[in-house]
Amino acid sequence: MSLMSEDADPSEQRAAARSAAVNAQQSRVTFNRLELNRILNLYGRMVADGEWRDYAIDFLKDRAVFSVYRRASEVPIYRIEKDPRLARKQGMYSVISATGLILRRGHELERVLLVIDRKLAVV
Repeated sequence: MSLMSEDADPSEQRAAARSAAVNAQQSRVTFNRLELNRILNLYGRMVADGEWRDYAIDFLKDRAVFSVYRRASEVPIYRIEKDPRLARKQGMYSVISATGLILRRGHELERVLLVIDRKLAVV
C-alpha cells in the first residue's frame, strides 16, 4: 500500500523542485569567468606576497561579493562587489575597505582593482 495519492507523481515533484532550484540560481548575481579570473590572479599575487590568506565568495540576489581576509578569523580587509543595479550610475564594480569606505567604484573591473593592486607601484 502506498502513502502517496494517485495524482502525485514522484518524478514530477522532483522535476518541479529541480526547476525551482535552477530559477533560484538564475536570479542570483555572479562573477563571470573573466571577472573571477582577474580577481583570483590578484588574490594569488597577494597570497604569494604574504598579505592575504583567505577569501570568500557570496552570490546574493542583488550583488556578488568577493571578500579578502588577512586571517580567516577576522573581518574582510577588502570586499570586491559587483552590483548590476549601479551599472548605469557610478559603475557596477566597487572595492570596499574593512571600515565600509568605498575606495573606488567604476564601470571596468581592471580599473577598480588598481586601488589594491600594488604591482604597478613606481619607485
